Amino acid sequence: MKAIIPVAGAGTRLRPLTYTQPKPLIPVAGKPIIGFIIDELIEAGFDEFVFVIGYLGDKIKNYIGEKYPRLKKEFVVQESREGLGHAIWSARNCLKRDEKVFVVLGDLIFDMNLDAMLQCEDNCVAVAKVSDPREFGIVELNKEGFVMSVVEKPSIPKSNLAMIGIYKFQKAGLLIEALDDLIRSEHRTHSEFQLTDAIMRMLKDGGRFHITHAENWYDCGKKDVLLKTNSILLEKAGYPTLQLPGFNNTIILQPVHISPGCEIENSIIGPHVTIGGNSVIRSAIIKESIIGEHSSIEEVVLQDSIVGNDTAIRGMKQSLNLGDNTEIDFSR
Repeated sequence: MKAIIPVAGAGTRLRPLTYTQPKPLIPVAGKPIIGFIIDELIEAGFDEFVFVIGYLGDKIKNYIGEKYPRLKKEFVVQESREGLGHAIWSARNCLKRDEKVFVVLGDLIFDMNLDAMLQCEDNCVAVAKVSDPREFGIVELNKEGFVMSVVEKPSIPKSNLAMIGIYKFQKAGLLIEALDDLIRSEHRTHSEFQLTDAIMRMLKDGGRFHITHAENWYDCGKKDVLLKTNSILLEKAGYPTLQLPGFNNTIILQPVHISPGCEIENSIIGPHVTIGGNSVIRSAIIKESIIGEHSSIEEVVLQDSIVGNDTAIRGMKQSLNLGDNTEIDFSR
């Protein structure tokens, strides 16, 4: 089965971080987001991949080429960002009409068994219950438990079952026909060509969609979710760095992931901190944060922060001579 991973988005909700780094390459617990996706799909048995790239696409292409040199892969450029449906339509020439196709969004980290979707004899979408359905594509089921309708970010949701961004289509040709129809007729929702609208057309044409429930999934498009995901993954076996060098006069509060080549001294690191390779940290306190590669951090206190690659942060030094009964607040 072939997997399509759309990674052409600009990641506007994570700016300024994504001005120079594509969202799928942001590290979480020591691995870029797209690395989690590829590894999960390889483990599930996928051997063919199509990546739909656009914004900063060369960086994604270079990363995948270096880290997964033996992966059977194709890269398709989405010339204009016009929605998820348009991104998949851009990859139409990579698909055979009767082959199955799996779609996974490129900013999604998930921890779920894909067997139920892969063994399903019909189309299938992964769903989860959410507190605010207005921010998602929503599924409504019929009495038999099959998908009856799908709506993209409804103002008045009829369900709290959200599509999380994992889809299986039994025949690629039927999906492309539905997308062709949307694009020919200029049928847009929220100004974009939506995959939900294509699924709705497939349903009207007699297609049947099952659902499978996702237990653990993380939409890493926002800073707070990204940091929460980093913390959750670091609590799991295999993600923290347990064998660390003896950093000078430094306290490490696990769980943390510290990549090779880092220089750390006179600092307190952790908990829930990811630090990219070859970074230099001196006289700092860092917790609940993600630090990129080749960064330099000195004399600062960081909490709930994301710092990009090749970034330098230096704090202020004060020399004080204080008398009795004095209060100084530097937080304002």
